[in-house]
Amino acid sequence: MFRFIFVAIFLILYLILSIPVFFVEWLIGKFNPHARDISSLRIVQWGFKVILKMTGVKVTVIGEENVPDEPVLFIGNHRSFFDILLTYSRCRNLTGYVAKKEMEKIPLLSTWMRFVYCLFLDRENPKEGLKTILQAIDYVKNGISICIFPEGTRNKGEELSLLPFKEGAFKIATKTGCPIVPISMNNTAEIFENHFPKIKKTHVVLEYGTPIYPNELDKDIKKHIGSYIENIVNETIHKNAELLKN
Repeated sequence: MFRFIFVAIFLILYLILSIPVFFVEWLIGKFNPHARDISSLRIVQWGFKVILKMTGVKVTVIGEENVPDEPVLFIGNHRSFFDILLTYSRCRNLTGYVAKKEMEKIPLLSTWMRFVYCLFLDRENPKEGLKTILQAIDYVKNGISICIFPEGTRNKGEELSLLPFKEGAFKIATKTGCPIVPISMNNTAEIFENHFPKIKKTHVVLEYGTPIYPNELDKDIKKHIGSYIENIVNETIHKNAELLKN
């Protein structure tokens, strides 16, 4: 319970004390937008790394060298709020996450999210959802990677289960030709969700798969690319479950 309290206090203080930082970042952006983008990325990553340190989580990372130095579409399974902290804290370059629309209403947090190119997806409105995907496509064309969890929501089922991957998310890659990097995560719900409100030390496994270039896929596979990537993630989380038994 103490970890939860410490994390909550840190998060509140971080958001409040960062208010003057917003002005500084805005000012930097007036003269050098790229410098503002990078500084915002590192500031948010620093906060995430501090929180992860507080949780005492042990992370086994596999295949991080697979991430190419170009805009990519990260696709991952999603079981915990900490999935975002675990992956975003490791992004080498600008990466916008696709989050649910409700996050846009959270003061200060939503401001930081906009600074680092996050997008807010209205899951109940297909027309607005399409606009979000089109904006993500534009970001990729301008050198910004995108991360999306295509299950559409946090999976609250059994540890090694997956919700069906929604095909619409993959248009970001098929329309731009950018590589897809599968992200497979094991045991992240054990940090927090499995015993809310306690935060517990735990061991998680994070694996980055080999980049998949949509334009190099067979026509039939490309047509059902969501299922194809889902199978890759599914196989990987089952494989990595063995690492947690040791």
